[in-house]
Amino acid sequence: MNVAAPKRRRIFNRRNFLVGGALAGLGAAWAATSSSWSARFIRDRIAEIGRKVPPARFRPDPSTWRDNGITLAWLGHATVLVNFYGVRILTDPAFFPRIGVDLGIGSLGPKRLVACALSPTELPEIDLVLLSHAHFDHLDTPSLAALRGRPQVVMSRDTSDLVPVRRFASVKELRWGERAVVRTPRGEVAVESIEVRHWGARIRRDTHRGYGGFIVEREGRKLLFGGDTADTPLFAALRSKGPFEAAIMPVGAYDPWIRSHCAPEEAVVMADAAGARLFVPIHHQTFKLSNEPVLDPIERTEAALAKEPGRIALKDIGETAFIRG
Repeated sequence: MNVAAPKRRRIFNRRNFLVGGALAGLGAAWAATSSSWSARFIRDRIAEIGRKVPPARFRPDPSTWRDNGITLAWLGHATVLVNFYGVRILTDPAFFPRIGVDLGIGSLGPKRLVACALSPTELPEIDLVLLSHAHFDHLDTPSLAALRGRPQVVMSRDTSDLVPVRRFASVKELRWGERAVVRTPRGEVAVESIEVRHWGARIRRDTHRGYGGFIVEREGRKLLFGGDTADTPLFAALRSKGPFEAAIMPVGAYDPWIRSHCAPEEAVVMADAAGARLFVPIHHQTFKLSNEPVLDPIERTEAALAKEPGRIALKDIGETAFIRG
């Protein structure tokens, strides 16, 4: 009896090893050849191993910005730092090398192509954070947790449960058409939520979550932040709410996601319909989220505005534009 037991264990362990090896081989073959989202996600993450993230070509210096006008700096993806007559506003902050599920020691998701133009410690204290929707590349919890000071947060409906636990001055959800006056130590800002064409689920099942863009107003001046949107006639209805000094509009991730993300030419048409004076293209050059070449969005944006080249306020990550005094 004592002799047979080790033999059975050896047979059992060998069988487990063979079965496990076969399953691992099948899993590797599936990950290497399948066109499913999960397999492509695994392939993309493996391909990123060891790839360095270069710094942004430009580095903003918010300490030099004047408080008697509007200054914008594109930090990467959908993150724009705005000094709006002294009030510091940040849109959809994402600072770190990866976006995705927060594992505590880092995020599991796409790796940046270019580093954020400023780290959280290099930012001024933020007065207001605008969060357009719950997707991981727009609502990045490690970035929200890293912000200095006690900013106020305005976000789309049914998304505030995702905000990390920390000392925010306030967290307010807005539905489309709702308006709030945010009072900060540096002055008041009016914020209105606008409808766009997108979707707001954090995961595939929580489809109750909202999404949208924002109109921001201070000192009689207005900015339009389009968040993330596909082509839609909804922006034409915003003209009566303007004029807008600038429209911050997404121009990337349209191939093959054209039903969720507008093409550059469509973004320009929507900004024109809203009556925006300047055009600020975002949502490109930062993460590989789709099939179009990395520079295709900005090249098509420039082509769409070839007759008005001065309307493009920012073209490269880290660039700064002073709009109006």
